[in-house]
Amino acid sequence: MPRLTQAIKHLIIINVILFFAPQLLNMDLTNLFALHYPKNEHFGIWQYITHMFMHGGTMHLIFNMYALWAFGTPLEQMWGRNKFLFFYFSAGIGAGLIYTFANYYQFNGIYEQLIGMGISPAEIQNILSSGQYNDSLITLSNKTMSEFYSLYHTPAVGASGAIYGILVAFGLTYPDAKLALIFFPVPIAAKYFIPLIIVSDLFFGMTSYSIGNIAHFAHIGGAIIGFIIAWYWKKNQFKFR
Repeated sequence: MPRLTQAIKHLIIINVILFFAPQLLNMDLTNLFALHYPKNEHFGIWQYITHMFMHGGTMHLIFNMYALWAFGTPLEQMWGRNKFLFFYFSAGIGAGLIYTFANYYQFNGIYEQLIGMGISPAEIQNILSSGQYNDSLITLSNKTMSEFYSLYHTPAVGASGAIYGILVAFGLTYPDAKLALIFFPVPIAAKYFIPLIIVSDLFFGMTSYSIGNIAHFAHIGGAIIGFIIAWYWKKNQFKFR
């Protein structure tokens, strides 16, 4: 087992504290730290960083922290603490920004349809605030309106975007490393496994087949930013220790 490197150790500690401490103190930090839609009253620019330390459940936390340790450790050993932290936060923030842009595209598309039906901005805001609307005036499906409401109100949490950046960097650095899935325990080379899960996220993010409330475009965003940075460093041997 690889030793726990300094940056990863502290990241895991902070994530664990911010997951369990609010529960023990009966506090809810979601409105403050989770990443909200920019037009939501709870949105704050700092959430592009803080959402990386929030998780939706114990298994969400465990999977992310395990992946951070398993795939991030060799990267921190190779790059050093400062370079690894720069990479980690860049991928996480980039994931949040791309997730926001994807949500804006979906939200704005529905918003414009409502405006086209003669629904005023004030009425739309009332729909978003109350969750109620007159279906005799709005011809959009209940599913579309539910999605509209959810895009506005459902915040994103978790380090998954940064983790996907780490996965891509690991795959670029160790393409022939063998990885095994829990549900498919046959070892697969990282150069095949990692593109497979990214394509899966792209598929689920662009269709209605997603299982659970997963921010697929945050995963894709982290993967894109992670690829750009890791590829540039690999080509240019960028020094930042």
